[in-house]
Amino acid sequence: MRILGIDPGSRITGYGVIATCGHEIGFVTCGTIRTAGETDFSRRLLIIFQDLCEVISVHTPEVAAVEDIFINRNPRSALKLGHARGAAVVAALHNNLAVYDYTARKVKQSVAGYGQAEKGQVQHMVRSLLGLDSIPSEDAADALAVAICHAHHAAFHSELATRI
Repeated sequence: MRILGIDPGSRITGYGVIATCGHEIGFVTCGTIRTAGETDFSRRLLIIFQDLCEVISVHTPEVAAVEDIFINRNPRSALKLGHARGAAVVAALHNNLAVYDYTARKVKQSVAGYGQAEKGQVQHMVRSLLGLDSIPSEDAADALAVAICHAHHAAFHSELATRI
């Protein structure tokens, strides 16, 4: 199964695609969608949508895992993040992908073993788990971590269903 992980952001949205076979996971691709050059916020959302549709078209994932938003101290930033997340979810649904949501804490726990792991720890663990030659950018690593988190949870639910 191919899993698209998405770390939404209004200026930088990370994406990562992994492939799974049983308990094995492998790297397919990762990158970022940068919208900071666009001053019109609505156009930023369109760029996120269009670029994720392109990633889905090229790499054909079956499901999408998206990091859930967190509420920070700035309500305006949280609203913008929510809009970016919405554009990402709509891109996945538009391409007939099932969408799964994971909190940042759950993603960090799944990948680094600690729910409050620093970004550098997540990058290092993603590199290690996927056998990458270099460390991906923070946003791409976060997206890959979301995909890995889903792979772990999907494998657990699959095993549970097999036992019952």
